[in-house]
Amino acid sequence: MTSIGTPLSDTATRMLLLGSGELGKEVAIEAQRLGVEVVAVDRYSNGPAMQVAHRAYVIDMLDPKALRSIIEKEEPNFIVPEIEAIATAELLGLESESYRVIPTAKATQLTMNREGIRRLAAEELGVKTSPFRFADSEQEYRAAIEALGLPVVVKPVMSSSGKGQSTVRDAAEADAAWRYAQKGGRAGEGRVIVEGFVHFDYEITLLTVRHGGETTFCEPIGHSQVDGDYRESWQPHPMSETAIDKARRIAGIVTGQLGGAGLFGVELFVKGDDVWFSEVSPRPHDTGLVTLISQDLSEFALHVRAILDLPIPRIEQLGPSASCAVIAEGDGDAMQFTGVDAALEAPGTDLRLFGKPEVRGRRRVGVTLARDETIDAAREKARAAAAAIRVRF
Repeated sequence: MTSIGTPLSDTATRMLLLGSGELGKEVAIEAQRLGVEVVAVDRYSNGPAMQVAHRAYVIDMLDPKALRSIIEKEEPNFIVPEIEAIATAELLGLESESYRVIPTAKATQLTMNREGIRRLAAEELGVKTSPFRFADSEQEYRAAIEALGLPVVVKPVMSSSGKGQSTVRDAAEADAAWRYAQKGGRAGEGRVIVEGFVHFDYEITLLTVRHGGETTFCEPIGHSQVDGDYRESWQPHPMSETAIDKARRIAGIVTGQLGGAGLFGVELFVKGDDVWFSEVSPRPHDTGLVTLISQDLSEFALHVRAILDLPIPRIEQLGPSASCAVIAEGDGDAMQFTGVDAALEAPGTDLRLFGKPEVRGRRRVGVTLARDETIDAAREKARAAAAAIRVRF
């Protein structure tokens, strides 16, 4: 039987978030709705989750001593990684000392680095993936392109939100792709993955929840990207019964191997009835923001329920739904948003402004949400709402 204490008391059930962005903010809100005390940690101050947490800390989360210091000080019931760039070896040590890492320290370590999860899926589990090579130098990178053939997709082994990712369609683009991958990695210059191109019809995120000894799947989420970064998502994405069965089987195999409890965002390529594994995040996924309007229990609510070992009954899909990212471009730390009234004017629309403290270049700062009779209508409504928002510094 789950017991939850009182926040800011000796009985508190304490959750420590490692990462304080917009996804962490929604996790924090859902946890607080169930009486959980939330501590938010990130490498910069005033992150979205910090703005709603009970306490917040700013540290270098790749520094194992700094990470251990905060965890030993707070003594959380649950350590919940919300980003990739964390001193995962230290999390393994802390887990061995009976701290609970969500879903597991092993899952966090494997998925922090694309090499770990890709080798696990393709080489240990025998899951179908795109062909791939890893490269530590420009010479190895060129050899990988030669072996795989063009086009290829190039990514740092450690990055998020599409940073450092590009598609090389002809030889003239290879130099720029290498430089961009070196610039975009979480840990700076280093190893890249070069993937042979899969000529897929579409790609989906299959939100997969491990809870109470069971595995539950949400309806598939379709999405579009720009330079590897999420721009739109919609649910449910239509798929054949054969394809959805294959997708669920792959997601179940991969998340079963990672273990633990919580929500996973499993990314898959689909062509007809064929399905390829792409990546997995052991936490809520940016494309899953659509579930804030598409399901009775959002991906964030599902994650928190799974963490707390609370019941997850049938997940009710509320109808064709879509999300559209609000993007700010510029350089500043005091944004103002106009057009909010116009964005919310149509029935069945909603909006989340994340409260990001700054923008340097291009950054996702909000998301519009819409529900309608069809996916196309919902996407059009979400896009129109996003287009109504104006951001100035």
